Amino acid sequence: MLQNNPLLAQLKQQLKETLPTKEGIVRATAKSYGFLEISDKESVFIAPPQMKKVLHGDRIRAVIRTEGEKSQAEPEALLESAISSFVGQIKRQKNKLSVEAANPLLRDAFKATVAEGINAAELQNGDWVIATLSQHALSAESFIVTITELVAKADDPEAPWWVVLARHELPKRAPDALQQWPLLDTQPRTDFTTIPFLTIDNASTQDMDDAISVRAEADGWQLQVAVADPDAYIAAGSALDRQAQQRAFTTYLPGRNIPMLPRELADDLCSLQQGVKRPAIVATMHITTDGALQSPAEFTLAWICSQARLNYQQVSDFLEQQGDWQPDNSDMTEQLQQLHLLTQARQQWRQQHAIVFQDKPDYRFELDEAGQVVHIHAEHRRIANQMVEEAMIAANQACGDLLANRLGFGLFNVHQGFDSNKLSALAELLQQHAAPVAHEELAELSGYCQLRRWLTQQDTRYLESRLRRFQAYAGMSITPAPHFGMGLTQYATWTSPIRKYGDLVNQRLLKAILQQQPAPEIPEQLTQHLADQRKVQRKAERDIADWLYHLYLQPQLGAAQAFTAEIFDINRAGIRVRLLENGAAAFIPASLIAQGSETVKLNWEEGRCYLAEQALYELGQQLQVQLHELNEPGHILVKPLQSAE
Repeated sequence: MLQNNPLLAQLKQQLKETLPTKEGIVRATAKSYGFLEISDKESVFIAPPQMKKVLHGDRIRAVIRTEGEKSQAEPEALLESAISSFVGQIKRQKNKLSVEAANPLLRDAFKATVAEGINAAELQNGDWVIATLSQHALSAESFIVTITELVAKADDPEAPWWVVLARHELPKRAPDALQQWPLLDTQPRTDFTTIPFLTIDNASTQDMDDAISVRAEADGWQLQVAVADPDAYIAAGSALDRQAQQRAFTTYLPGRNIPMLPRELADDLCSLQQGVKRPAIVATMHITTDGALQSPAEFTLAWICSQARLNYQQVSDFLEQQGDWQPDNSDMTEQLQQLHLLTQARQQWRQQHAIVFQDKPDYRFELDEAGQVVHIHAEHRRIANQMVEEAMIAANQACGDLLANRLGFGLFNVHQGFDSNKLSALAELLQQHAAPVAHEELAELSGYCQLRRWLTQQDTRYLESRLRRFQAYAGMSITPAPHFGMGLTQYATWTSPIRKYGDLVNQRLLKAILQQQPAPEIPEQLTQHLADQRKVQRKAERDIADWLYHLYLQPQLGAAQAFTAEIFDINRAGIRVRLLENGAAAFIPASLIAQGSETVKLNWEEGRCYLAEQALYELGQQLQVQLHELNEPGHILVKPLQSAE
């Protein structure tokens, strides 16, 4: 009776109106409670019953109730919903339809209706769908979603790929082809078809967008890099060009790719196939015997004809004197041997004057016809990979120099080194480790390169791992700027125009210079769009990898197999590691570190884990671990065995 008393309800409302309110973001936890994040330094507890009214990421206004020293937030009004749509799985109970989000922070299943064109009767438990939020519990009595699209059936072996693409709103297929592909570019081209160009790619690659030719000279080498010219078939501003700009990149996932351009262009007309005449732009560069790139390089509109299609494995085996494969003729043998010598000289020059990348393996998923993971291969960068890499770096460096000097603009890959707001703390840390770089030099390209070279000489990777927290993010800029991460004054990529829209834009700028025509302006918003799309691509790559790791490791759970893991992060909850055998990211919770009653202290600031005041683990360290628990994809728990030497 008291529950329906209008006078009591009025008194409660009056009391509520006297309480303070705060605006903030809802942060859910893995358990049923959450927090209202009001600022970086202020958050208020949200009890489980109140969390049923909101979603992780919602921006809300909440009433703050305080009893003693404890405060609780009661959601009052929705200011901005965190989600409009999401990917989830069908859940049927007593013939009632609901959708369970593929997100551990969206815990409860949502009541669901179906949009026009969706047959509710055909939806079964476990089917993957896209659902749109049509009613929010803060605005009505409960959450309701509308199912708008079937993504994949529960038993579809390709479900992981379709779900990841849908989750990140990436296209599922290549752009539609045109009925005809006329050559739009009528500018005269130099005939380079007799030059012995060769391609080196993975054996399965179809979209071959660069070819290399090298010739020894008295004081070094002439290096020529030919790059496919898709602009010859795609008019700037056309519907196909706008679609390529929106996609921004070819999406590469284990076992498949979704190209930026129609496959008829990417895999055929623009691909630098062996024995086929193709339009290209060729950069002719001179590399001295000590590995220095002479400036300026010469760029030419040309016709080329690749004379050999090679793959990384066979070329590396040949140069490392393994296996039986040999080049078809003496010209190709000479090409590979000279490119090998040029690569060694370039790497030595970059070690002394710039920065050479550390050798970290790529991890390749081997899948069977049913899409199941058969094996995960750790593939290190062998000599053939390094040869192509050095040729492309030289070509992109030459492009950056030309665009900076002739136009003063382009699409430049930039990196400022360390975050300017963290330089004082960084200098203090480096001083503790006697690093030979002064505070004022940390913001300079030369100082950054000097520090990186010094770090490679250290006995452990501990300090290098700590410095990652001080790093600035790489980005893109229309105006020239240094790329500290590569140790170069400017760097503009143009060697993958079939796969990257930014490279296509830079190619158009190069062609405008060569044809003595006005260079097209670059919209300011393009750099942000490309950066955003790159982030989406990387998240999709990570998500599908997490899914496949989960499927691959599941049968090994409970086995005694040990993995070598490298620590890349330490926080108050535990230690994050990477399994070096297969590349999977895993987590060691604090509860699995301690033995008996010993106290574990995890120091994020130092990047170390202490056990009974003794340093046990630190960033960059390797240790032996075993699988402990597999939750949903992306949550692999491991337990330590003993430190590896």
